[in-house]
Amino acid sequence: MSTSSSSRLYGSVQLRRNRGLGGLYLVVAAFLILYAVLFPGILSIGGFSKFTQNWFPLALVTMAQALLMLNGGITLAIGPLVSLGAVIAATTMEGTLGVPGGILAVALVGLAIGAVIGAIVTYLRLPAIIVTLAGSFIIGGVALILLPRPGGFIPDWLSTTLAGHTPVAFLLLVVILVLWKVFLATPLGLGIYAAGDNPVGAFRSGVPVERVKVAAFALSGLLAALTGLFVAAQTGSGDPVIGTPFTLNSIAAAVLGGVGFLGGKGTMRGAICGSLLLSVMINVMFFLGFPPVAQYIAQGLIIVGAVAVPELLGTWRARR
Repeated sequence: MSTSSSSRLYGSVQLRRNRGLGGLYLVVAAFLILYAVLFPGILSIGGFSKFTQNWFPLALVTMAQALLMLNGGITLAIGPLVSLGAVIAATTMEGTLGVPGGILAVALVGLAIGAVIGAIVTYLRLPAIIVTLAGSFIIGGVALILLPRPGGFIPDWLSTTLAGHTPVAFLLLVVILVLWKVFLATPLGLGIYAAGDNPVGAFRSGVPVERVKVAAFALSGLLAALTGLFVAAQTGSGDPVIGTPFTLNSIAAAVLGGVGFLGGKGTMRGAICGSLLLSVMINVMFFLGFPPVAQYIAQGLIIVGAVAVPELLGTWRARR
């Protein structure tokens, strides 16, 4: 294939992936402007830092969820994995290995659990939603056994570094996104999209579809567990149930970002924008005085609209 043909093919693929993101960017920009008007403090270094610290965990779990959705899967174990990551961080950092040992333990546990779940889904041909639902109960139970109530130890300097008055969380997110772009240039990264879009075609093209799926689950588990580490640094302790809201929020943010449930549709930048929209939307509704019940209803309506509108537009275009 010639260079010009490859460039045209790459351009057409990127155009298809970015379709509909322009509207998402405009909506996010509008909410950000409204948020800045309601809370001008976000324009300061301290305000921006606090906002990104609150957004960062949601962005990470959304990436973890989107990674599987792009591959044609889904996980309901993200919340418990966040809790387990927080618990492991809080129960290991006071030991002889200290903070490096705690971080390594969190990363290895996340990778291992994700890989095991992925292997069960892939090689036993079981539905991901069932396996991850069962896994969520087991992981949540382990977190409660390790730390029945909030506690443990997180060094003050780690909490200050990650959740202080500097935008370290934003810089970490930028680094992770750069690593994601590098990962996409590898055969494994390309295989995630290919296997999600057309697994049969990807297999015939030489993509190790089964290994790609296991790797996607492993990386998703790693991101979820590291989210728990960050949340533990934020709160200064481990909490065995702190990750509960992240499961549904990760799905909602990914869907808002245009990631499809059937695989191969959407982009990680869209998922990140979806997490930003969900985070800003919650803050805006808070400053506008929405009661909690109304916030949940508004979030639900917006998410339904985000899913329904593109489908209705696609149906309308097909009929023309």
